[in-house]
Amino acid sequence: MYVVVNAAQSVDGKLSTRRREQLRISGEEDFDRVDRIRAAADAVLVGVGTVVADDPHLTLDEEARRVERLRNGRPGDPARVVVDSTGRTPTDARILDDAATTYLLVSAAATPERREELSAAGAEVIVAGEERVDLVEATSALADAGVDRLMVEGGGEVIYSCFAAGIVDELQVYVGSLVVGGRDAPTLADGDGFLEEFPRLDLTGTERLDDGVVLSYDVEERS
Repeated sequence: MYVVVNAAQSVDGKLSTRRREQLRISGEEDFDRVDRIRAAADAVLVGVGTVVADDPHLTLDEEARRVERLRNGRPGDPARVVVDSTGRTPTDARILDDAATTYLLVSAAATPERREELSAAGAEVIVAGEERVDLVEATSALADAGVDRLMVEGGGEVIYSCFAAGIVDELQVYVGSLVVGGRDAPTLADGDGFLEEFPRLDLTGTERLDDGVVLSYDVEERS
């Protein structure tokens, strides 16, 4: 499986304000870039925090891209994936509608009753890990389900977890021309942070879009 992480951040590395409310960092040109990456992916992954805070749909914006996928024998929209260790995803979340397949990655900490409720709401539930989702095990299960290219859209906890699990192949970051500040505002990679064996990146491209810049990196294999 090939995993690409995409994010938009302020100049000082923040994904949103300390209130963790959705913040518009980029513009129409970058939105189109993100839609292109989604269209190329078999599935788009977010954390349950993003689902609870923003109630995203994670489907394609451009109908022409949806039609092109159908012409190529693929579903019109990529599948949607939520990392949700304890099963907190609301059963009325937009991500559970029938626009695309939705996989919920839970751990054994999610009760059987909750798993059944989420399945009844339209999710395909994958159990991986004991207290927290084991991303290596979970992505292996997704690969078995036909997901060859996975796009990770965040938030910061999930992005950090993906790097910590060593599953990221590519990182694309849009850096917008604004400063957010706040020691408690979420960053590109939150979680516990690395103390050693930091993931190393190889800068492969830069592109100016809207009033910002997209930085593209390949992720070097960790020894």
